[in-house]
Amino acid sequence: MRAGQLVVATPALSDPSFARSVVLLLQAGAEDGALGLVVNRPTGTGVDEVLPDWAALAASPGVVFTGGPVQPDAAVCLGRARPGGPPSGAFSPLEGLASLGTVDLDASPDDLSGTLEELRLFAGYAGWSAGQLEAEVEEGAWFVLDALPVDAFSPAPEQLWGDVLRRQGPPIAFAASYPPDPTLN
Repeated sequence: MRAGQLVVATPALSDPSFARSVVLLLQAGAEDGALGLVVNRPTGTGVDEVLPDWAALAASPGVVFTGGPVQPDAAVCLGRARPGGPPSGAFSPLEGLASLGTVDLDASPDDLSGTLEELRLFAGYAGWSAGQLEAEVEEGAWFVLDALPVDAFSPAPEQLWGDVLRRQGPPIAFAASYPPDPTLN
């Protein structure tokens, strides 16, 4: 696993924090463990309600996302760079997906408007201790898949889990049709 990849919950993962989640890895394979953002859990809180200066750069649907269960009061900002946009010290590209990166919210949005195409704001993040995520992958809780730059900025985040699985082809694509509650079949 590496930064810039997705870990996508398999149907076997029933933990409510991660069931049917799509997590973009910001850090992986480090001795410190792995860190990522759940990119398919929008909240009802608008970016304009919590960081109004950044709202103009917010990707549709323009809301804060639940990034994961760790430090839910912490804000993490993910940005997508403009093609050929000027570099900015407030934008730190992901190692595996350079058009995406974290954004320093202490910077001025005006200083980044030429660098960023759009951004997403996350409350909290997903974190695993050293070896924990690898063990969960071995147990069948997660698929490790390549990310597309648009995944983290999907305008239909509620559909992202199924969309990512379907584009993989069989046999992984079959998981997209797994019912949320198989006992109701």
